[in-house]
Amino acid sequence: MAFDQGLIEWVEEAMAPLGTVSLHKMMGGATLYLDGTIFAIAASEGRLWFKSDAESDAIWDAAGCERFGYTFPDGKIGSMNYRLAPEDVYDDPDALREWASLGVAAGLRAPVKKRAAKKSR
Repeated sequence: MAFDQGLIEWVEEAMAPLGTVSLHKMMGGATLYLDGTIFAIAASEGRLWFKSDAESDAIWDAAGCERFGYTFPDGKIGSMNYRLAPEDVYDDPDALREWASLGVAAGLRAPVKKRAAKKSR
């Protein structure tokens, strides 16, 4: 399964006033970046999930936006700090920018992960 290219194009168009959207393909979906800051996941089902964190969780909760979850092969449930986009982001560019801005802010607050140094031989 592949992500919805039309959804990606919609996000790029709607977010253009704020910056440049790029993507990194992963497991049938794509992670989305605004000027290098991760802010969303475009899932294979055509759903958009915005990055969240402890600072923005109350806003997402108040809007009833579910947390991204998945099930491991052993039945354990996992989750990630991403929230399902409200329905209005799929047809209202202002709404998309408003909710995506929460994701961008969470992405900017996230600690930068350092890559492990390669061992020299």
